[in-house]
Order: sequence, then C-alpha cells, then structure tokens
Amino acid sequence: MKSLAELEQIRKQTLAKVNLRKEDDDSIRVVVGMATCGIAAGARPVMKAIMDEIEKRNISNCYVTQTGCIGLCRLEPIVEVYLPGSEKITYVKMDADKAAKIVNETIVNGKVVNEYTIGAAKEN
Repeated sequence: MKSLAELEQIRKQTLAKVNLRKEDDDSIRVVVGMATCGIAAGARPVMKAIMDEIEKRNISNCYVTQTGCIGLCRLEPIVEVYLPGSEKITYVKMDADKAAKIVNETIVNGKVVNEYTIGAAKEN
C-alpha cells in the first residue's frame, strides 16, 4: 500500500490534470454514447478504436469521455466531437474503422467526414 504522502501526491497530480481539461480551450473532446442502445450497437469497440488511435498518434490535446443515451437509438453508435471554436460534430452509425478515420481526419486535420454525420444519415 502507498503511504499517505504518496497518495496525496497522486491526488494532487490527478486534480491538476482534471483542472487543466476544464481550463484548456485548445483541447478536443470526444463523447461516445454508451447507454444500453449504444453498447448493443457496438459502442465499446468504437470507443476502444478511438482511444487506441489517439494513443498511437500520441495526441495529447484530446480526451475521450462517455455519456448515456443521446436520444437517437436508431443511429447508434454515436460519437460527438467538440473541436475548439467550432460547433459539435455528431457522427452516427459508427464502427471501429470509421472511428479511426474520424481521429485521422477530424481530430488530427480538423476536417469533417460528412458521410458519417447525422446530416448525411437524415438524407438517407
């Protein structure tokens, strides 16, 4: 077991990281819908693919979180990307391959992959 001093140091480091996320306007946030509907549709492999690609590319200004039901169960798995200074991008009917492309195109290059967006899904 760690000593109290070591645990306190770990706590301070963790809080500093969390506070940086809140204050850092340059960070990219990726939210994966992980309610029952999303999980049943394959959200876990999608989230893992996003996290693996971010780690592989050593992207430090991006963090991935999960949320409950987004309300569009027929379009699951859903991934929302929040780029600094831009509107939210909602990607639907995701899979692991599409997730990797989202990291490469949207997170790295700032380009929207239109064919995966909610707008493209509504047209079909």
